[in-house]
Amino acid sequence: MSTTETAANAPTPAEEPGLKRVLGPRLLILFVIGDILGTGIYATTGSVAGKVGGALWLPFVIGFVVAILTAASYVELVGKYPQAAGAALYAQKAFKVPFFTFIIAFMVMCSGLSSASAAARAFSGDYLAELTGDALPPTLIAICFILALAALNLRGVSESVKTNVVLTLVELTGLLIILGIGAYAVVTGDGEPSRLGEFEASGSGYALMTGVLGATALGFFAFVGFEDSVNMAEETKDPQRTFPRAIFIGVAVTGTIYVLVALVSSLLVDYKVLEGSSGPLLEVVKAGGVDFPHKLFALIALFAVTNSALINIMMASRLCYGMANERILPRGMGRVLRRRRTPVVGIVFVTILAIGLVSTGEIEGLGDTTAFLLLCVFAVVNVAVLVLRRDPVDHTHFRTPTALPVLGAITALILASPLADRPADVYIRAGVLLAIGVGLWAVNKLVLRVRSED
Repeated sequence: MSTTETAANAPTPAEEPGLKRVLGPRLLILFVIGDILGTGIYATTGSVAGKVGGALWLPFVIGFVVAILTAASYVELVGKYPQAAGAALYAQKAFKVPFFTFIIAFMVMCSGLSSASAAARAFSGDYLAELTGDALPPTLIAICFILALAALNLRGVSESVKTNVVLTLVELTGLLIILGIGAYAVVTGDGEPSRLGEFEASGSGYALMTGVLGATALGFFAFVGFEDSVNMAEETKDPQRTFPRAIFIGVAVTGTIYVLVALVSSLLVDYKVLEGSSGPLLEVVKAGGVDFPHKLFALIALFAVTNSALINIMMASRLCYGMANERILPRGMGRVLRRRRTPVVGIVFVTILAIGLVSTGEIEGLGDTTAFLLLCVFAVVNVAVLVLRRDPVDHTHFRTPTALPVLGAITALILASPLADRPADVYIRAGVLLAIGVGLWAVNKLVLRVRSED
């Protein structure tokens, strides 16, 4: 899962050449799948199980429905405005309030940092312990992991669509291994099908509802990423026709895999065992009755979470750099290394925030923070679709049925609300991050005002 949103109200000079359109339907579908796959399903399955119990599959089904609703809004907007700016662009066009646009962009940046921090925590947990044992404190390993990503980011990360395809296939391989183990278990009669209908919350009514909503809100972390594909609009061939198919297929494929992985996990492993592990899918491999090398699967999982973390922290630093260049953040945050041409101040800034996050949060809380921030953004995007119906364009594009963005906004707000039984520290963590952003905004406005008076 990555964050490539950019400041939305900056016009591209007419003399600048456009980006080269190289992405066709197949590569874009793989790009979408690759963006969604990663830390969420590998690391938070156990935490979701701890909230809902053996009916682990249900939150992923609901999360899939919510993702489809919001994906439909993104498809309409990217077809209408095929530009590489995402939610910040749509918020600016719909509401025309620069401060609100900044908040949306900063929330997206922070969601990338909390996602990278969750990946760092996942890296330092049971997957790594399977390879090396419990030699070092997990928090220290997570901090070193973030620093290593920062060092790589400073050197410069050269990405290409072909590389993304390779990484996607490796991550997908790990999940297909889980599904293969599940198929073997079904054929041989292993597992406990009765667990699939068990709920952790006792009784029914409000407690059961909040438990399911809380599990769904956390599980939604696994679905985020499809929204970043709209940033490839200017590099996609015929985006009005290509994006609807790519996003819907990408979300459908990953959603189907997630639900099946959840079914297999609950079938083979008790939810209390999953809850207690920071590498829940490794527990599935161990319980599957298949002689698959545990260390090899742990290595695949480490690769998956590392890839997610690198993409997220890299894009967060580029977003910080972009906002500084547009004078939305202090200009000094846009400085680059002279030799490497990488955004050094932006990288240092997001690294400090990420270290703070991994030092004060665990996988569940950090993943929930990511989901909360993006659910707020998704609610805005769904409303923006309806507002921008008053802004016709002179080309044809996908138009989602009006009911879908309405339902998308409502479900996103419900999952972001206290009804989702979210711990208070998630709201505090998100509030602190936004307070930092507002502080930077205020400092920047003050500096600009002083300079204008001079």
